[in-house]
Amino acid sequence: MSKQKVNETSISIFKNFWPLYLLNGFQHISFGGIIVLVVPLSLLMWPNEPYHAVEIGMMITLLFWSDSLAGLIFGRFIDQYSRKTIILIISVVRAVSMIMLGFAIVGRGLETWGYFTIFVVIFGVFAGGAWPAVVSISDDAIPRHQRSRFFGYYQIVRTIATMLGFLVASYLVQQGFWRLFFWGIGLSILIMGIIFFLSINEPKRGAQREELMDILKDDEVKYEFQVDKTTMRKTMFSKTNRVALVEGIFTMILMGSLTSLILPYIQSPPHNIAPFSTSIFLVIFGLTGGLLGTVILARLCDKLAQDHPIRRVPMIILSIVAGLSAYALIFLLPLPHLTPEEGENIPLLMSFPVIWLMGVLYFMSRSIFSLYIVNQAPILQEINLPESQGQIVSWNQFLESLGRGIAPLIAGVLLIASSYNYQFVVMIIIFCILPGIILWSLSLRWFSDDVQSVREILEERAKKLRKENGVDVTQGNLIKS
Repeated sequence: MSKQKVNETSISIFKNFWPLYLLNGFQHISFGGIIVLVVPLSLLMWPNEPYHAVEIGMMITLLFWSDSLAGLIFGRFIDQYSRKTIILIISVVRAVSMIMLGFAIVGRGLETWGYFTIFVVIFGVFAGGAWPAVVSISDDAIPRHQRSRFFGYYQIVRTIATMLGFLVASYLVQQGFWRLFFWGIGLSILIMGIIFFLSINEPKRGAQREELMDILKDDEVKYEFQVDKTTMRKTMFSKTNRVALVEGIFTMILMGSLTSLILPYIQSPPHNIAPFSTSIFLVIFGLTGGLLGTVILARLCDKLAQDHPIRRVPMIILSIVAGLSAYALIFLLPLPHLTPEEGENIPLLMSFPVIWLMGVLYFMSRSIFSLYIVNQAPILQEINLPESQGQIVSWNQFLESLGRGIAPLIAGVLLIASSYNYQFVVMIIIFCILPGIILWSLSLRWFSDDVQSVREILEERAKKLRKENGVDVTQGNLIKS
């Protein structure tokens, strides 16, 4: 089999990775539940008081920061040890933290807030290794021409699960059964984590790299290289990697701020759209937008980038400009003023044309921003070595989480300083869109050189492995000398 033909070999993504997708789904139901419950959680902690923007913003900030800091530690373990074992450990601890949230005593103000914050932080700490582990294991298990589809399907499950989390959590809270949500999702994560561990085989590192494919077919040959100062400087500190690292901070500050603002904006007076009504809106427009964008655009991205990976960069720029701008425009719409009872009346809400316009903008935002998710990870995989996938993704995750985590705090402070003028706050944070546009545009000059540096290193390592193991590759067949 020729090298080209090997590279075109495809796998059934769902058949091989359904346990990972379902585990991802349950974990994001829990995450989505926490995010959508910011207003109800505030009422559980401080009954009959206005929304505590700073305290709740601080809790969400700590969630993201604990995620990002722990990811730096997990990244090193992921590049050295079994990815599926690490994912199992992550699942068990996150499940237990969700179950413990269901035992919180409500109505005690800062005491209740402290209890929630402790277990939310534990949940965040062990969330830090999830995404780096997924990127690392997919780099060795998924053919390169199917990467966008793999991450696209992962994003579809994530979107459906997050929206389902919004829907289920808000409905159960509205009915007074919030404890059931945390207990149920905790047990689901635990069970699915065990199924994942028993179902997935650990792939050999480097198995999907063109330069290493033939030599690594031999079961006795293992890729056991580790990052040193030289390879770190040539690859992990390459210009394109630095672009991805820095840009992520600003893009996630913007995305995180908009996300943390949208729920209190539409759920608080004078709009008073109920949490369950909000969830229905997010499912109708956000879920369909995310699904349509991911299903169609992921396959298109794989096709366009199969022979020219650099084409992924303009797709990321488009996602930042169009996707986030559409999101920001929602805050400029003249939403209706409603009573709490009217906010629960879904047919009444859908009778307002402006609600449909808000839905169209949210649909567009979710569809277009999916380009960011399905292209960023393949770019990072392309410009980094197999033994550094966990670390580079954890670095990127750290900085993105730093931006995403500080976003609710920034939004909360700006809201208070502006007397809850949401439009003014959005006009300030929208400037965070500029660094991403500028930096990714500059990376078009450097991307190809950074890819070539990685390929040259892998070619040298392939030669070394053949020499050390006495393996010759003749017309695709492995022959021991």
